[in-house]
Parts: sequence; C-alpha cells; structure tokens
Amino acid sequence: MRPFIFTTPSNISKAVSKKTNAVQFIAGGSNLLDLMKKHIAEPEELLDITAVLSSEIQPSEKSIRIGAMVRNSTIANQAEILSGFPLVAKAVLAGASPQIRNMASTAGNILQRTRCPYFYDTTVPCNKRKPGSGCSAINGDNRMSAIVGYSEQCVAVHPSDLCIALAALDANVIITGKDQKQSSVPFKDFHRLPGNTPDRDNNLPANAIISSIEIPNNPFNKNYAYLKLRDRDSYAFALVSVAAALHLKDNSIVEAKLASGGVSHKPWRWYKSEEFLKGKAPTAANFKEAASIAVSETKPLAHNKFKTLMLQGAIETALLQSLNA
Repeated sequence: MRPFIFTTPSNISKAVSKKTNAVQFIAGGSNLLDLMKKHIAEPEELLDITAVLSSEIQPSEKSIRIGAMVRNSTIANQAEILSGFPLVAKAVLAGASPQIRNMASTAGNILQRTRCPYFYDTTVPCNKRKPGSGCSAINGDNRMSAIVGYSEQCVAVHPSDLCIALAALDANVIITGKDQKQSSVPFKDFHRLPGNTPDRDNNLPANAIISSIEIPNNPFNKNYAYLKLRDRDSYAFALVSVAAALHLKDNSIVEAKLASGGVSHKPWRWYKSEEFLKGKAPTAANFKEAASIAVSETKPLAHNKFKTLMLQGAIETALLQSLNA
C-alpha cells in the first residue's frame, strides 16, 4: 500500500470539491482498503466522509430514505425496513459477514467494485483495471463471470446483494453535488453495462456524491424472497442470486419484481418475466415459464453454462418461497 494523506472534510461541498482520481472518499473502507492493498487503487489522499453524510433512516408517507452512511447491519435490523421493505433486509443478511456488515456503508456497498479474480490480479490484463489491456476472463476461467449483458471488453459481474433488492424495488439513488443541489437517478440507470468502457462501473458524476437511497413505498412486504446460490454458505459471492417479490390479489399476480445478481455487470432485472407473470395465477407452472423466459435471455460463456440451469431453478424457487414469506 502506498503512503497517502488522510483528511476529514467539514461538509459535502468541500469533500466533493477535492475529489479527483488521486483523491478518493473513504467510509467503511471494506472494499477500498482491499483495492489499496492490491495496488489496484492508489490514492494520494483519502477523504473521510463518515461525518458529512447521513447515517439516518427516514420513513415518509411516500418512501423511505436510507442515508449513505447507514451501516449494512443497521439496514438489516431497522424496524421500518423489516416491516415495509423486508426484501432489502434479507438481501443484506445474505452478504459478507457480520463484521463487514457492521462496517460497510450503504453508498459504499452500491459503489463496490467487481470481485473478478483477473481484476484483482495485477499481473494479467484487465480492461476494467487498465482500459485497452484486454479481458483475461473472456477466454480464461470464467466460471464466476456474466451470462447476460456482457461485452468482449468485460465479463465481470456486480458483487452486491443489497443492490439486487434495491433494483427489484425500483429504488432511486440521491446524489448531491458540490453546489449542495440534489438529483435523483433511478437505480436501474445508476450502474452500467461494460460496453466499450468497462472501467466505468456507474453513472455517478465526478463532482458528486451519493447522499442517500430512496425506496418508494410498495406492496411487496408480504410476498418476497431472496435466494443466493454460492460455493459456501458464508462469506462468498453469488454464483446466482434472485430477488423476487409479488403483489397478489384474489389469487392473481397484480405485479411481479424479479432481479438477479451474479449474472451481469450490473444488477439485472428480468422485465419480460415480470410482464409474463402479471395477471397470472401464482402457480408452479407459471413460475417455471417465467424462469424459462429469463434463461432464454442468457448467453453463457465456456465455463459457466451451469449458471443457466442454476438460474432457472433459483427463479422458480424464489417465486415459490415468496408465497410463504
């Protein structure tokens, strides 16, 4: 790890004004410190933003706002989250370890970088780490890699569990600029697919910071499930994960939400499957068809064809589990 300057800005405006490629924010540090130890991130200065961002969860008549500095462990145990947005709490508890959840911030979780092994190995080419150098995973060991939405430039997947639930529930990312003005970005538009710029993970402007996450009030707190399939039961990233939520009325699906992790460079919504389920009865046969529609969108790589079968079963299972939440 290279030497760096550590400073504590007094407000958001001062923090954002100093932000450059060489000056980076640190909150929980659960991802950034790993990147610094591996010499992937080598900032000259770290700005400790823990005191300038909100660590409060604020319910309202229309939504709930989760401050950027709210710890993941707090999200998983907060009363309003558990009653109104339990899918979010369940997704958080599927991620990392209790120790990391106690440190990790909401904004940091959203901004975390891929855990692709080639990204972490500085001895091999990686377009995400060094644009134009090549993607070692596309013809290498791509067992953990994407099966949808990837490009020839990058096949890495997004690692967050929290983000999958936020994507399913149509959350918004609230951004604050150095002029203190706030703007809102739909969660579905915040993260990027790799395309020809795989080094860019998201659409956060250079002169801005995430100040909170807003989730609209919704009817998905009764029938929901988060299913994460991984190599071991703890402290492992998803091979495939599924967030499923249903709004049921008179034995009919009024609306369905389906999102997955472990399959793409960004949290992935299965919109065609959602549309298929609308107005249908919540039956195993319809859930199987919805899963088949999702799988038809995928294009697995040489070493991760198993993910399509895993995804099929995970979507069916998550939808069935949502009936008994």
